[in-house]
Amino acid sequence: MRQVLQFRGSQALSAFRLDKLNAKLQALDTRTVVRGAVHWHFVETERALDSAEIQTLQKLLTYGDAAPVRIDASNSLVVVPRLGTISPWSSKATDIARSCGLGAVLRIERGVEYHFNLGKKIAVAAVAAQVHDRMTETVLHKLDDATALFRHFEPQPLAEIDLKHSGRSALERANMEMGLALAPDEIEYLLELYSKLHRNPTDVELTMFAQANSEHCRHKIFNASWVIDGTPQEQSLFGMIRTTHAAHPQGTVLAYSDNSAILEGRPAHRWFADPDGRYRAHDELTHLIIKVETHNHPTAISPYPGAATGSGGELRDEGATGRGAKPKAGLCGFSVSNLRIPGYLQPWEVDNGKPDRIASALSIMLEGPIGAAAFNNEFGRPNLAGYFRAYEAEVLGVLRGYHKPIMIAGGVGNMRAQHAAKAPVDPGALLIQLGGPSMLIGMGGGAASSMDAGANAADLDFDSVQRGNAEIERRAQEVIDRCIALGEANPILSIHDVGAGGLANALPELAHGAGRGAKIDLRAAPNEEPGMTPREVWCNEAQERYVLAIAPEALPAFKAICERERCPFAVVGETTIDTHLSVYDAHFDNEPVDLSLDSILGKPPRMLRNVQRTRRFPSPVDTHVIE
Repeated sequence: MRQVLQFRGSQALSAFRLDKLNAKLQALDTRTVVRGAVHWHFVETERALDSAEIQTLQKLLTYGDAAPVRIDASNSLVVVPRLGTISPWSSKATDIARSCGLGAVLRIERGVEYHFNLGKKIAVAAVAAQVHDRMTETVLHKLDDATALFRHFEPQPLAEIDLKHSGRSALERANMEMGLALAPDEIEYLLELYSKLHRNPTDVELTMFAQANSEHCRHKIFNASWVIDGTPQEQSLFGMIRTTHAAHPQGTVLAYSDNSAILEGRPAHRWFADPDGRYRAHDELTHLIIKVETHNHPTAISPYPGAATGSGGELRDEGATGRGAKPKAGLCGFSVSNLRIPGYLQPWEVDNGKPDRIASALSIMLEGPIGAAAFNNEFGRPNLAGYFRAYEAEVLGVLRGYHKPIMIAGGVGNMRAQHAAKAPVDPGALLIQLGGPSMLIGMGGGAASSMDAGANAADLDFDSVQRGNAEIERRAQEVIDRCIALGEANPILSIHDVGAGGLANALPELAHGAGRGAKIDLRAAPNEEPGMTPREVWCNEAQERYVLAIAPEALPAFKAICERERCPFAVVGETTIDTHLSVYDAHFDNEPVDLSLDSILGKPPRMLRNVQRTRRFPSPVDTHVIE
């Protein structure tokens, strides 16, 4: 019988952090003060633990500075990870416990109990607002309420959008309610597609289409056709960018077609293990890989995890280049609106307001760079460069700024020249998910990232919050490294990272890029939250995952590498000779997805931007208020 145990832990805040928190609270009410903060551990087990197991668990959960036995305060509240999510700390702690022989431990979570005295001017809710991140944490009234962290639910069924009876209005309603960010021409395209198929779309198919064709994934604006002042333009924005490479391709092995660009390298000495397990130096042609991408929306919603997973996603892009590559050094950068630093307000920093659920520019700059650096450090890659810019101004009645910030993650790495191109993938090749399990996080992140700040519903912004676990990503990279070291025997034929859109974007992209279709078993991938709907299983953006194709005969060797590196993996399907995608759900005995890959990735309408030039006559800059 399952049980939930509680273990009191160490002090949760250093004296410095406690003073900093109290300074914020006393700015609201001088009599309000936090007396102490204590870690509590909540452990779900599949049965009662014996005394030896409890002793082992207590040793594992004893760390840091001991908390006082008694804290003199009249009020308390408990902050835990957001209900319905699994924290990165939990994933690591649970894995450590199981590695120490505690197989009956299903999950360990950690919360913080704050003990405080309340003044007369503010309520408990004001204290709660200062001690938790509402995007990633939940406030509870008492410790026993933490059992809600471990609620389990039966799998939920898919839904159909009734186009047959309600037509366009049903699709427009689904677009708003599900936060799909579909453009009017895409809605028209989908109506025509399902009319030809003589059936209704599933919510799984619509979400997959929206993610795969989001601005974040497909760069629709940069690839759009443009008409300026009535004159059609010869090139798209991306076409203009590519012109420089087309004119001077020297030194470029690959650009604009894989997860990272590949630059021509030179002979280099590389040190790695041969198939016999011995480390040796290898003199060979080694190419450079370079990558930069943005992770704006998650950073705007929750800066630390948003920037952390931005760096994590860029790391995966590097590792998933060609048939596998090795990240080496990273960078991150931020563009935000005016900082408005308390006690250091500048004359030009007018308070123009912002959506409530968007973090302030100051919060983004205090938390975001630390998140990016922390993920890089834990993964084992130095973050060596970056930039920072603040801008917000009203010019000719138009307010411009970065309330929705730009968060740039980038890096450089290297790869063996023989692995620069993805290999042909034959029908019957196995499709593998490598890395962590599915979790209900990051739902709709690709579509949410494609919207203007504040355009999405608040609860959908909550759903798109992500979380990072650099340790699992490191293990997956070690698997890739071991495969790369095999040279011509590298079992990886093709590899992609799992980012925006989750498996719903990565697996179709891999199969379509190889000119194949795919049959997928929806329930084959590891899943920490079985109560998810098929849409959530297929489209969630749980981090630290890759998808790859290997030949069936390579599975035993690949499995041995994964077991050595303690990295989860699963065979989730196989490629087919046609270009059709079929996703089968054994639990409900149905097909949540049954579409041609071309209908998802090959034929959607191209965006058209019709604009007029506007002459502007700005006033001279007024500098008299600047000292």
